[in-house]
Amino acid sequence: MDRIAVLIPCYNEEKTVEKVVRDFKEVLPEATIYVYNNNSTDRTAELAERAGAIVRNEYMQGKGNVIRRMFREVDALCYIMTDGDDTYPAENAREMADLVLNRNVDMVVGDRLSSTYFTQNKRPFHNFGNMLVRKSINLLFHNDIKDIMTGYRAFSYEFVKTFPVLSRGFEIETEMSIHAIDKNMSIANVVIDYRDRVEGSVSKLNTFSDGIKVLFTVARLYRNYKPLSFFGIFAALLSLISILFFIPVWIEYLRTGLVPSFPTLIVCGFTMLAAIISLFSGIMLQTMVQKNRQDFEMVLIRISREKNR
Repeated sequence: MDRIAVLIPCYNEEKTVEKVVRDFKEVLPEATIYVYNNNSTDRTAELAERAGAIVRNEYMQGKGNVIRRMFREVDALCYIMTDGDDTYPAENAREMADLVLNRNVDMVVGDRLSSTYFTQNKRPFHNFGNMLVRKSINLLFHNDIKDIMTGYRAFSYEFVKTFPVLSRGFEIETEMSIHAIDKNMSIANVVIDYRDRVEGSVSKLNTFSDGIKVLFTVARLYRNYKPLSFFGIFAALLSLISILFFIPVWIEYLRTGLVPSFPTLIVCGFTMLAAIISLFSGIMLQTMVQKNRQDFEMVLIRISREKNR
């Protein structure tokens, strides 16, 4: 088992990958550097290997697929995950690793948004999307992670070996953040200086399509992790609609003793029934989520014992 493993998912990063590998080898000379090549059509793999990295391949396209492969194959006490585009400074890696190794932090977030991100990043919709996702998750899941979408993170062995990777693409960072929050794992933020891509290097993130995927991921994970709140919102809305349409019918009945809008009364009844079903669905699913959390704690104990053998 490695003490520190630096994981670099790459797709066509020949302009920067060599520098990234060398920078991390200089800051963390004891670390093992892994570059996972994701069907690159340029010299990414060749240059990474020349710089001293262990190069492996993931043939299913997408960052989520690469991270799934990395987390399965690499065993380490501390994992540093970064991108191959040289936008994240290696200088912070030692501080992030020390938090995992010496302070028992499960996930360290490289916080771009509190430093230079908004001045370095020239894509305004990226900036807006990062702010929207961060505020949404911190509001829905009651946390204070400073940068949800950052690709620069450090993880403990326990986090990596208990994290179920479900996303295939760039939604993976959102999934990581919510998993750590929901499972009550220790999270720390480290402010980093973000650098925009070098000239000629192209971002693989599509602002609109990937942004929509991320927002749908937030909604899906909110439903999965907090079903009572999710279905409770629908129950409240359906109840409100039922009551609002029922009030005129009730007033007319009190005034005349008649129900001329009988179809409206029927719809109100079915809408309220749907609200009740939604509420009790949330209650049942919340019970299942609680059981899953209890099971997760037992898995965490087993994983910790494996690490210490």
